[in-house]
Amino acid sequence: MFTESGLLIEAQPNPAHYAVAELEHLDKLDCVITQNVDNLHQKAGNSPDKVFELHGNMRQAICLSCNQRSPLEDIIKRLKETPNPPDCSDCGGIIKPDAVFFGEPLPEKTLRQAIYHSRNCDLLMVIGSTLIVYPAAFIPMYAKEAGAQLIIINLSPTPLDNQATVLIRGKAAEVMPRIMEKVRNRLTPESEKRK
Repeated sequence: MFTESGLLIEAQPNPAHYAVAELEHLDKLDCVITQNVDNLHQKAGNSPDKVFELHGNMRQAICLSCNQRSPLEDIIKRLKETPNPPDCSDCGGIIKPDAVFFGEPLPEKTLRQAIYHSRNCDLLMVIGSTLIVYPAAFIPMYAKEAGAQLIIINLSPTPLDNQATVLIRGKAAEVMPRIMEKVRNRLTPESEKRK
C-alpha cells in the first residue's frame, strides 16, 4: 500500500465500483454497505453519506480518546518529521488508522445503519464477497429475513448461494457493466431506443 518513498499508493475504482455509483445516480440504490477500507466507492462517485464502511477507512486516522479524524497522509507526514509517534492534535490521545484491526469491534453506529438498511430493503446485491466474515455476513441474512430479494455476484461459492434469488458466477468488474447495460436499456423509453 506504500511506495518506497512512503507515499500512499492510489488504488483506482474498477468497472464494478463505477456501476454501483451509476445505480445511485439513477436512484436505484439506497446505500452501499462495504467491508472494504479503500475509499473506492466514493472515488467512483457514490455519495460518502450513502457508503457504510463496516471495517473503517484507511484514508483517515482516528484518535482513540476523542474520535477526532484526520487524513492519514497528515499523520504519515508527521511520522517523518519526528521519531515520536504522533498524537492527537486536539486531546493528545493515541491515533491509529481508522480501519478495524483484528479483534476490534465494528463501528457501532455504522453497523446499526447497515443493519437498518438491510432490514428495510427490497433487493440486496452482494457483489464480490465470500460472505464468510462476520458480523458483515449477517447483512444479507437480515435482508432475506425481511423479505428482500438477494442477488449474489461472486467468482466462488458462498454459504448463502442457496438463499439467492439470482446467483451469478463471475468477476464483479465484468458482470456489473453488463448488468448496467440492461438497467439502462430498461430505463430508456421505447421512442429513444428506435432512434
